[in-house]
Amino acid sequence: MLVWIIFIAAILFFLALDLGVFNKTPHIISSKEAGKWTGIFVTISFLFSGVIYWIYQNNYIENPTNLTPNLAVMKYITGYLIELSLSVDNIFVIAVIFASFKIPQKYQHRVLFWGILGAIAFRGLMIYFGVLLINKFSWMTYIFGAFLIFTAAKMLFKGEDEQFNPKKSFIFRNMRKVIPVTMHMEGQKFFIKKRNITFATPLFVALIVIELMDVLFAMDSVPAILAITSDPFLVFSSNIFAILGLRSMYFFLANMLERFSYLEYSLIAILTFVGIKMLLIHHFKFPEWVSLGFIALSLAGGIIISLQKNKASHKN
Repeated sequence: MLVWIIFIAAILFFLALDLGVFNKTPHIISSKEAGKWTGIFVTISFLFSGVIYWIYQNNYIENPTNLTPNLAVMKYITGYLIELSLSVDNIFVIAVIFASFKIPQKYQHRVLFWGILGAIAFRGLMIYFGVLLINKFSWMTYIFGAFLIFTAAKMLFKGEDEQFNPKKSFIFRNMRKVIPVTMHMEGQKFFIKKRNITFATPLFVALIVIELMDVLFAMDSVPAILAITSDPFLVFSSNIFAILGLRSMYFFLANMLERFSYLEYSLIAILTFVGIKMLLIHHFKFPEWVSLGFIALSLAGGIIISLQKNKASHKN
């Protein structure tokens, strides 16, 4: 438990430092600043694999699947890359939500900060119950595998007109029944008082919509990483590092999303692969290097093809 406590305390300390020191004053985060922080988060995430090796080498944490230090590192990196790639879909949705509720750029970081705190709690619960189900009912792997393949097929055959509209969503329509909502903003406040009535501002509405959309995305990402490992610490830590890097990645990619249009096909390929892996888990086990290699190549392929297509379209 000590490793868990230290890890969670370190994450919470960093988040407090982030809001209280690095981003105390609301400001527009430039692509350069976001790029720097994205680089820092990705570097820290990969460096943490050294900590994983050390923890598993010295048996500082419960090791229910009897992983060797090298295998634990490989599973952590594979899980992290899966979560990072699936975060790209999150970025598209976050951009739509912010545009729909007209959230000024300088307040977007605050919304995402509190969104991440909620995401950590929700992911923790989903991982706990996911691991519990897989360990208790081995046939759950077939359910998760089939669900991932269904999700991939749904993404592949999705029509161009199937766009998410936050203001028409079930979440927004029902939220207005619970608490009065105003489209007026006062700085970075989540709530304001008018005529002794407390109103939720667009910032709070955007936060709730982002939070609940993350829960929906977690329904894809948690089963996907459980195809790689059912070790709770590896699943949780790779998830958390991907979530922590999501904010800076959003500000870095928000204005360049159209350039990476072919990344969606990478996500479809990854979801299909891990779905097949889960369906075959009791009959055939893919070597870890195959999983890691396929995911890395899928991501690299999606990025390279997107950039080449964009270059060709600009020439025309």
